[in-house]
Amino acid sequence: MIKTFIFGLVLGIAGAAVAVAYVPVVDQHREASIIAVTPNGGNSETFHINIPMDRIMVGSPARRQPLPVGLQWPVDDGLANLRSELFKVRNQRDAVIGVASRMASKDDVAGEVLEWVLHFPARGSMYISMQSNAGEGGHRVGRIRTGSGEFEGYQGSLTERWVADTSGSEDAPAGRIELVSRFVGAGEEL
Repeated sequence: MIKTFIFGLVLGIAGAAVAVAYVPVVDQHREASIIAVTPNGGNSETFHINIPMDRIMVGSPARRQPLPVGLQWPVDDGLANLRSELFKVRNQRDAVIGVASRMASKDDVAGEVLEWVLHFPARGSMYISMQSNAGEGGHRVGRIRTGSGEFEGYQGSLTERWVADTSGSEDAPAGRIELVSRFVGAGEEL
């Protein structure tokens, strides 16, 4: 009886090891990156966010209709001038490839602050601090401060601009936020 139990135990462990080796537990699809090489030797990648479809969350004490409906923003004087948003991020093929958060704040000490965090599963994340005022053509430019995964050790910039929809179609988004990242390896000139 004990020999049968030990044989069954060993056979079960061997069968589980073979199953784990050949049958993936999670087969996560990764959308291929669409990266362009820039003349200075760096890389450029373009993302966009369709508004309002890709907006997941908006929180602000001044917002009358938060998203999602029923979101209760904390009542705190320290958060009075803070706006927080969460979005789905799409690539040039219009496939959702990640999420992004945008935080905007204003106070007497730091002035206006705008920060993005972009996260792409299986690739990594980027943290960007951005100019609060839009420049010529409605562009805001920010600096990639740090990254993880694929973006670790890279330096560069992220440009944000609003592109309004002019098609007139009822099914079309109101517009989109276009994000263009440009990066080079550490120690390289951008």
